[in-house]
Amino acid sequence: MKRYREITAAKEVLGLPERATLKQIKTHYRMLLEKWHPDRSADDADARHEMTRRIIEAYRKIMDYCNHYQYSFEADDIRKNLSPEDWLIERFGDPLWGDGPNKD
Repeated sequence: MKRYREITAAKEVLGLPERATLKQIKTHYRMLLEKWHPDRSADDADARHEMTRRIIEAYRKIMDYCNHYQYSFEADDIRKNLSPEDWLIERFGDPLWGDGPNKD
């Protein structure tokens, strides 16, 4: 449960939604670093240093979690994550090319 709390806290520091792609994670990280980096302003340098440290630490925790996550390549799991367009094509075929369902 401790690991869950750490990941959740890191997610909140980075301002991530419940589900995020690696691209979204990296984008949030870069935007926050750009905003809080101590070189951006001399005002409140201590707070900027602390926030930059927290952002980097949160990013490392999230990336560590992502790098150790075991992705499933089973057909059922992949089907669960189809985009709406891919789901329609798989279900009813491609209207452009006339492919029917299950023409693998």
